[in-house]
Amino acid sequence: MSAARPPIYVLDDLRVDLARQRVTRAQAELDVAGLSFQLLRYLLEQGDRVVGFDELIERVWAPAVVNEETVTQRIKLLRQALGDDGRNPRYVRSVRGRGYQLCSAPQRLEAETVAAAPPRRRAYAIGILGVATLLAALAVALHRPVAPAAPANARDELLQRARYYAGIGQADNNERAIALYEEALRAAPDDAAASVGLSRALSARMCLYNGAPDAAARAQALAEAVIARTPGDSAAHNALAYAHDCRGEIDAAIAEYERAFALDPSARADSRASAANLYAIRGRLAEALESNVAAERSGANLRFLDLQIARNLELLGFDAAAERRYAKIFRLYPDNVFGNVAWPRFLFVQGRYAEAEAALAEALDRPRHPQLFLLAGELALVRGNRPRAAEGFGEAVALRPHQSFPTTLARLHGVPAATPDELAERAAAVAESAADLPDAWIEVALLRSGAGDRVAAVAALGRAVDGGFRDQAWLRTSPLFRPLADEPGFAEVVDRIGRALASERATVLAAAWLPPELIEPKSHD
Repeated sequence: MSAARPPIYVLDDLRVDLARQRVTRAQAELDVAGLSFQLLRYLLEQGDRVVGFDELIERVWAPAVVNEETVTQRIKLLRQALGDDGRNPRYVRSVRGRGYQLCSAPQRLEAETVAAAPPRRRAYAIGILGVATLLAALAVALHRPVAPAAPANARDELLQRARYYAGIGQADNNERAIALYEEALRAAPDDAAASVGLSRALSARMCLYNGAPDAAARAQALAEAVIARTPGDSAAHNALAYAHDCRGEIDAAIAEYERAFALDPSARADSRASAANLYAIRGRLAEALESNVAAERSGANLRFLDLQIARNLELLGFDAAAERRYAKIFRLYPDNVFGNVAWPRFLFVQGRYAEAEAALAEALDRPRHPQLFLLAGELALVRGNRPRAAEGFGEAVALRPHQSFPTTLARLHGVPAATPDELAERAAAVAESAADLPDAWIEVALLRSGAGDRVAAVAALGRAVDGGFRDQAWLRTSPLFRPLADEPGFAEVVDRIGRALASERATVLAAAWLPPELIEPKSHD
């Protein structure tokens, strides 16, 4: 039996084979895949007519819920893959106020008849739907095949749709994924894949989308139940690690991420990268960067990997290399909540306040995260605008009322501020449960400083450094620490961090695994 083969299109010097999902120029294959390929495919099928935003959303993204900014960013990625220039386009141009249009009419080659067979897909696309939400594959790797194989049964179809929504990376779609996983579990309460998927999505609800902490508690219980039944399930260990991670249980999360990777190294690059993120929090920067570089070399397309590498580079003092990555992430991925925070924050700790304020204003029009408002508060303090600072810290509390640090800053810099006795009482309460968590000791330091006990505040900073805190630039730049700057012990804390960073940097520079291009300045991205 034979079937009509999808056509091949020629657009200028490009040859686009729909059946093979392959784009070539002069016989050289271009890296156009996933949503970028589906977008190009749809534009080709429309000839050279103008295609509006609503039509593109309906025909390329549906049933996912996206906005015009998502379409714009995907067009940018497509242009980048094709080597196109939006200012002087050769393949795709924007039509102001209307949408997008091919720059020339594509030529459709005669269809051929071939034996019906599932379309060949890029090897790296296999298994994308199973990648975890926090370090999920970017939307560029999530796509609808030309002729997707029908799910074997209703259960498979349900899980397929849930993974699809979870992988998009937006709050509304994450909730859709949760509802679908819940439906699957009602039909089969012990279904491991549904339990792990729901665990991941519940953790994401808290970590990424400002949900309450009970979501991560249930996520942990779901993952532990799967592990009790199947101890060797690497995906369940990865989900358990993520639940610990979202609850600030760093060492427990590291242990589970490492366990997941050990169980299935080929499939758990996400676990390795997640562990690397926590290595950095513990001050193990050379180890973190090595793991992140290994994950990048493996070809794993992980959502926050580039951001983690940028953070490693920043802390290690490779500022130019970090800046290139941060700026690119901020420009290309407006739905990346952590990228939206990282770029203006990088500018802030560099002392580039006006640039930080401009980037922050843009970020506040994107998906919101409490860190954006904390940064707004710090920038307001730099400008001496205490009421605006109080407003920013208050906004952060409104987004995450269950988190302690935003509340502490609101108490310290509110109008009126909390009394010294109230701050001292809160400092004691935070210290009691701080263990060796660096962020908790930073909070204690600020509270003790506000209460007037600067010697104890500097001692708390020392405890944060003991736990792995290494953000020397923030200590030096942020107005939050200004009251401590004249304390003799403060300089020693800064010097301790400097010595630790110098050692980590030397280890990196001497490492055989270090790609030279990672830290060498480039004239372009």
